[in-house]
Amino acid sequence: MVDNKPLEGRLALVTGASKGIGAATAKALAGAGAHVVLTGRDVRALEKVEDEIHELGGTATIAPLDLTETDAIARLVSAISARWNQLDYLVICAAYLPTLTPVTQIDAKQFSQAITINVLATQALLAGFDPMLKRSDVARVIGFTSSVGEQPRAYWSAYGSSKAAFDNILNSYGQEVEKLSNIRVAIVDPGATRTEMRAKAYPGEDPSTVKSPDVVAERILALLSEDFTTGHRERVA
Repeated sequence: MVDNKPLEGRLALVTGASKGIGAATAKALAGAGAHVVLTGRDVRALEKVEDEIHELGGTATIAPLDLTETDAIARLVSAISARWNQLDYLVICAAYLPTLTPVTQIDAKQFSQAITINVLATQALLAGFDPMLKRSDVARVIGFTSSVGEQPRAYWSAYGSSKAAFDNILNSYGQEVEKLSNIRVAIVDPGATRTEMRAKAYPGEDPSTVKSPDVVAERILALLSEDFTTGHRERVA
């Protein structure tokens, strides 16, 4: 008999869950039985995702927050840890793409926002939720990256450098905790996917020529059930 609720009784936190890959992933995890905490800045969009999850028979809780606010993650950690004992899945989807520009013309304010959301918030999430993750027997941390973090590309330096740091932080954390806990860390490059960020980067592209966020979400759901080792990295075709 096939278990259609393999994540029953598990708690997942998905950042950037108001749209795109984050929303699709949240719905996939909820559909598999997990209770999903949805974070993002757009309250109405989060409520829409929550309603869709409930309509499909799943459960979710919205936790609106702005990752650029100094104490936002600390407040999130406090609220979640007060209600639940452990966190089983942390999926980091939230990201900020600065305007594509030559290195010499990078906008300092946008670059700072990319570093704050893509790097500093990631470290704060790992630090804040580390105790809850360590209490789980199946803890998994999945971070969404980009190929430009590994392979520098002209005009993408502001985003790419933030993603290189993002990858480094995740992999370092994974190595630090793999022998002390059940936490395993994976980095996933979603590849060309139909999202607002993709449209911003490639405004002339026909959206129908790239895959739906649902394809990425289904791969994340499958990955959570696999016995991967820390350092696992893959690109979703």
